[in-house]
Amino acid sequence: MINGYKIIDADAHVIEPTDMWVKYLEPEFREFAPSADMKIKGELISQKISQQVQEEGNRLMREAHPHAYFNRYNPESHVQSMAQMGIDIAFIYPNYGLWLFAIDSLRAEVIGAFTRAYNTWLYEEFCSYDPHRLRGVGAINLHDPEDMIKELHRIANFGWTAVFLRPNPVKGRILSDPAYEPFWTECEALDIGVGLHEGHWSRLPTTGADRFHTRFALHACSHPMEQMMALLALIEGGVLEGHPRLKVGFLESGCGWLPYWLWRLDEEYKTLQWEVDNNVKLIPSEYFRRQCYIAIEPSEPYLSQVIDYIGSDNLIFGSDYPHMDHKPDIVSQVVKLEKDLSKETVQKILWQNPARFYRVV
Repeated sequence: MINGYKIIDADAHVIEPTDMWVKYLEPEFREFAPSADMKIKGELISQKISQQVQEEGNRLMREAHPHAYFNRYNPESHVQSMAQMGIDIAFIYPNYGLWLFAIDSLRAEVIGAFTRAYNTWLYEEFCSYDPHRLRGVGAINLHDPEDMIKELHRIANFGWTAVFLRPNPVKGRILSDPAYEPFWTECEALDIGVGLHEGHWSRLPTTGADRFHTRFALHACSHPMEQMMALLALIEGGVLEGHPRLKVGFLESGCGWLPYWLWRLDEEYKTLQWEVDNNVKLIPSEYFRRQCYIAIEPSEPYLSQVIDYIGSDNLIFGSDYPHMDHKPDIVSQVVKLEKDLSKETVQKILWQNPARFYRVV
């Protein structure tokens, strides 16, 4: 808590210990356990990461939270970092898993084993340290639509209230692929929120990866642009129309792109409604207002205009702890927004909206 604000971190990250894969993978899949340098059978789980970027990222993470860094980001250090930042509850997304669960060339059953191992470890070891403050967000195997539902039910039995998906195409399927329809039905029935989280450097089709090589370019492209296309897929493919109680969060992409994209889709709809009216019954922006959430960055220059356009009920906050672009003072930056936004709006962003998305009581 800071200045009387209770705070939910809607997008924090764990740094998975590299030895946990061997421990938690089922025996028949242990040959695929990543090595300490995150290779599977000699091949990196990611691509296009330069040595310079790795070293700079390592330095930034070490300087931002040295105690956590030297304790290998164990749960005790995570809770201590939360206390330093003023965060009351954090929802935990993966680090290496963002790449590992997205390797398009691996067999679906291998990815399923990875997601089960990660979820079990996160539940039994990491979040169990302080289950009130550390809340798991479950990993789902997009490579196997049938396996998605099995793991969804296991995650729900943990008491977790959200899962995460990559926004990118997986095995050639976008999020509106008919194969995923039973999954959306179950998420809606179980009231499980779906957080969409991109991760550049992946061995997965990613916007910009066919053209650029620097982190500067790849990070700038992949996070907002993959989210834009994911939102389009959910609207144009009828997922939001068919599942009006489904909750979807768009994380770590900023919110500045949203007004333009909703305006653009609304304009297209005015002319081409006849082409998509089997799946799209409302103006596209209405679907977002009804059932979607988006994480802000406090440094975005258009926050007040975004709120003027979509309102204040759909905005949430994520720290991105402890990644290289995370800033230790990010929570205080959000609190300072009360100079430009109302205190009521800041409290919505920091607590009320994410509490509704994640079902925090």
